Amino acid sequence: MEDFLSNAGEKALELARKKGVEAEAFLLHGRELSVEVIEGQVETLKEAEEAGLGLRVINDGRLGFVFTSDLSDQAIRQVVDDAISISRYTEADPHNCLPQGKCEYPVLEIYDPKIPETSLEEKIEMAREVEQIALSSDPRVSIVERAGYEDSEFTSVIMNTSGLYASDRGNFCGIYIFLVAEDDGDAQNGFSVMVRKNYKDLGPVFTGREAAGNAVRALKARTIGSAHLPCVMEPYVTTRFLSLLAQMVDAQMVQKGKSLLAGKLEQLVASPAVTLVDDATFRGGIGTFPFDGEGVAARSNTVIKDGILTGYLYDSYTASKAGVESTGNGQRGSFRGLPSVGTSNFILQAGAGNPPYLYGDIKKGLYITEVMGMHTANPISGDFSVGAAGIMIENGRLTYPVRGATIAGNLGDFFKDIESVGSDLRFFGGKAAPSIRLKSLSIAGE
Repeated sequence: MEDFLSNAGEKALELARKKGVEAEAFLLHGRELSVEVIEGQVETLKEAEEAGLGLRVINDGRLGFVFTSDLSDQAIRQVVDDAISISRYTEADPHNCLPQGKCEYPVLEIYDPKIPETSLEEKIEMAREVEQIALSSDPRVSIVERAGYEDSEFTSVIMNTSGLYASDRGNFCGIYIFLVAEDDGDAQNGFSVMVRKNYKDLGPVFTGREAAGNAVRALKARTIGSAHLPCVMEPYVTTRFLSLLAQMVDAQMVQKGKSLLAGKLEQLVASPAVTLVDDATFRGGIGTFPFDGEGVAARSNTVIKDGILTGYLYDSYTASKAGVESTGNGQRGSFRGLPSVGTSNFILQAGAGNPPYLYGDIKKGLYITEVMGMHTANPISGDFSVGAAGIMIENGRLTYPVRGATIAGNLGDFFKDIESVGSDLRFFGGKAAPSIRLKSLSIAGE
């Protein structure tokens, strides 16, 4: 597959050279499998495969971009002509640029042959096992809305007229379940998702039990009064806040003045307990790959060190604008789009304490298990006010479930108020975090 993609890319670049423009060919071949079961029966089974080319040309500083899933010679010629034609209508920008020359890429374990070797029957059976485990975990688990298995495999080739060539293939797999638990007229949802780079690391027993436990622990929840309380957040909730932080260290957002962290390099922006990295080389990370969407070599970037903001994340364009090197964060989801700044494995590094240690000395607080409405948070001002659910902490113990609360504050204060960081690091997609303890949060109740 690499040879097929490379040949198509070279044809595009050769035509672009003859036309006197700089060009980059981004080629991708992908295959996806999705299996969903309900009550042990296969409800949906999807397998999709596609290949395509995204061509970026720079014509005297003017950008043109066209993509195609047709890799025939005629289609490639048309793509080159169209991209150059489009470039004539865009404004010249001296920061439109391509990575230069040949790069040294790290050797990473990103492909597990066990995933394609495993039969479809075994993958279906794993989805069934997740469902069966969840139903048998607790009699109050009444409905499994869906349980499933997914995997994805891709080959990426990036080449440009400046001599860059990058190619590799990767894959990953995952299982998930969404269910409902009921007790005396009260119904609560629960879910669990596990995505791994290696098939052998999938845990259907853990996934099924976690989903059931998440639903059951929320039954018979109460409302609470408004207060300022110390809080502990589970890893999943912490990663939701990391998604906001990722926007705030995006160099494009910083350069547009749309980030609370603009102009705060080398300043204290979080608690000294906070060290945050974006690491495209992290072993086992879903975002691990030898190069980014522009062919820049993967690396580990420290964003916050002991609470100090040490750097932003850049692609080639924003790096040129800032007069720095790209951090290897030019990401793109497919051949259909241009690269833009994005994270790889965005990780809040773990501390030393397990969750009971984090809340063991709290007389009254809230253990937050869910937040809702995170899209309403403002990464420019930092203000947020979101729905929350969790479990009350009393005298160092988790007692009764809580729902109908709202937590509010400012992200600038939020990250500075982190008192301690747990040891229970978990990945949810490309974001990873442990549990965290906050000095205090404003909680609006009934």
